[in-house]
Amino acid sequence: MYRVIVPLVSVPITVLSIIVTILSILLAATVLLHKGRGGGMSDLFGGGMSSSMGGASTAERRLDRITVVLGLLWLLTIVGLLVLYRLG
Repeated sequence: MYRVIVPLVSVPITVLSIIVTILSILLAATVLLHKGRGGGMSDLFGGGMSSSMGGASTAERRLDRITVVLGLLWLLTIVGLLVLYRLG
């Protein structure tokens, strides 16, 4: 007799879980690179030169955008996983 092995987790759930894990690591890294009380990413790589107008440096603004995009992608994949778990 042959036994049919039924997977406990479907392929889309596995793929989204891997994506969430990767996005979580990237999101944590970008948050840790932000400027706290020190100089942030620009000082980390030896720049330390912010614009003389007192605003954020180009690197910080780009890091802000990357963090927001990663956060939105992370949120969408979490919602996708929720939908797949509810349907499955």
